Amino acid sequence: MSPVLENKVAIITGAGRGLGRAFALRFAEEGAKLLLPDISLERAEGVVKEIRAKGGEAVAMETDISDENATKKMAEKVMQQYGKVDILLNNAAIWYGINITPWDAWTVEEWERIFAVNVRGTWLCCKAIAPLMIKQSRGKIINMASNVAKVPAAQLFLPYSCSKGALYTLTHALARALGSSGINVNAIAPGYVASEASLAQRDSEKIFEIATSEQSIQKRLQPTDLVGTAVFLASEDSDFISGQIIYIDGGTVML
Repeated sequence: MSPVLENKVAIITGAGRGLGRAFALRFAEEGAKLLLPDISLERAEGVVKEIRAKGGEAVAMETDISDENATKKMAEKVMQQYGKVDILLNNAAIWYGINITPWDAWTVEEWERIFAVNVRGTWLCCKAIAPLMIKQSRGKIINMASNVAKVPAAQLFLPYSCSKGALYTLTHALARALGSSGINVNAIAPGYVASEASLAQRDSEKIFEIATSEQSIQKRLQPTDLVGTAVFLASEDSDFISGQIIYIDGGTVML
């Protein structure tokens, strides 16, 4: 059986660690050629080395997705390197360093930075890459939302929760806007994942206890639990699926 992403070109933002790294390693195993933009070139290059050591193909670049010029350079880089782009996985976001905070104790600067990356940055990546997909009449865009916008814990991470809720609307709107061009736009909404960023939070054990108690499948969600869904949404098997938010949270949110 051939790898399901063989000869596909994928951009995975924020692939230098955590979920992005897990996505990148699995996409490479499935045959995808990768461009890995990350705010840290050093981390992205580390993942590229892992991929190349296993015979995969990947390149890294330093990118701040909240900067429109940076996302334009990302589009130029993928065309220079591979001549096309089939998949955009918008994984980059501000989550590292965020801790439980009362709803009225966040600063304006925190709100602005979180929205600049998580919402505007995701939109800018789509704005830069969608025209390339439109020219080839096909493409897969996968946004990383979160179930936090739908659970009681939303109040604990308010600006982050609101930013992820905004990605629901962005996903639905872009699915309608781009569907006639053969582009599928969907989102993955994980629960509380045992990623590097989550494990570094000062209240992580408390949060895992709360999150797991709300799940139907009561075990910690691991980064590797998400990659299969991402591969499916990136593959031809999902060609008639668009505008969907897929919850991977052990059966917490049920629609």
